Amino acid sequence: MTFNPNADVSDNTAQRRGGGRRTGMVVGGGAVGLGAIVVALVAILTNGQVDLSGIVGTGGQTQQQEAAPTVGAIADCKTGADANANDDCRLAASTLSLDKFWAANMDGYVKPTAVIYEGTTESACGTASNQMGPFYCPPDQGVYIDPSFFEIMRQQFGAGAGDLAQVYVLGHEYGHHVQNLIGIMEQYPNNGTGADSNSVRTELQADCFAGGWIKDLTLTKDKNGEPYFLEPTEAQIKDALDAAAAVGDNNIQSRSGYVNPDTWTHGSSEQRQTWFWTGYQQGINACDTFDGPL
Repeated sequence: MTFNPNADVSDNTAQRRGGGRRTGMVVGGGAVGLGAIVVALVAILTNGQVDLSGIVGTGGQTQQQEAAPTVGAIADCKTGADANANDDCRLAASTLSLDKFWAANMDGYVKPTAVIYEGTTESACGTASNQMGPFYCPPDQGVYIDPSFFEIMRQQFGAGAGDLAQVYVLGHEYGHHVQNLIGIMEQYPNNGTGADSNSVRTELQADCFAGGWIKDLTLTKDKNGEPYFLEPTEAQIKDALDAAAAVGDNNIQSRSGYVNPDTWTHGSSEQRQTWFWTGYQQGINACDTFDGPL
């Protein structure tokens, strides 16, 4: 149990989407996030026979595609007890805490659009599918997440993907939104792959931001003054750290029998855990991954 069962989460504005017509892969919209990890895993499991290079945008033009229908709000998501019982509600309710945390810690914070989708949906970065996993799309300031990603983490990555691990993944994508708002993405644009690349540093900072938010989970409260979250247990923190390690570049590449740091985009398992832990212990002000060695 992660949420305070008595918390009121009924005012979340997360959108539920699904069943959109897929007219192409994500192209050139500049999407960032853990979705790239899923792409890498699919490529490994298919021995490179499936071309998924278009799933993660690289800054080109976005293809025009028909929008998927918006199904509406997350059903039966009113209380913290509902969030503890359902992945969709857990993610939707977590956006309330994330928005309050960042509004309190950043001048001029603007909420992203939080989209919890099933199957496929459209974004300004192109069509997202359940092969894509969680990602952030800068052009529409949208955080997109398909809860089936957590099952992939369990089955293919060896991660527990429990309650707090799911919350960490969402916090990571919100970290990318903050980077977009404060100009990090513009100041440190994609300069290719590699262990010291801007891509790796961007991803590790998002991990650190997620850890900083989780550090202060119990400080964010609903409209009645009830904290959204209970204090995380040691087991839950370990599960979140395990999730960070599971999606390290070296862990994913090791499945193919060849680890090449020159192709890294997200950082090693150790780095991901280290920067999550840095945020969790020291807060978001310690999250400058662009100054000095990683």
